[in-house]
Amino acid sequence: MKFVLSSKIFKATVTEANLNYKGSITIDTELCDKAGFWIGEKVLVVSNTSGSRLETYVILGKPGSGSICLNGAAAHLIKKGEEVIIMGFTLSDRPIEPKIVFVDQNNKIIEKSNI
Repeated sequence: MKFVLSSKIFKATVTEANLNYKGSITIDTELCDKAGFWIGEKVLVVSNTSGSRLETYVILGKPGSGSICLNGAAAHLIKKGEEVIIMGFTLSDRPIEPKIVFVDQNNKIIEKSNI
């Protein structure tokens, strides 16, 4: 068994960083659906801007809002306006085709594909 990439949102823009919220990342529900993320799913968030990397879990945001909000302590590491990649992994005994969502600077889907 190996951990393999199952879901990815590529080059999203952080719309908010809220230090005073319980920890997690809030992601637009439509983006979660297209990428295959589940509420409460553990994700790896990587900032292309600062190089910061962190693990947290998904909270669903307003559908169609484009929201990508780092909450709690994560707001210290990744700030509003940073470009991020959000990845989910699954444990599998065989290769899988991940769902990858490409977004524009407003976090609107411009392409959806598999690797």
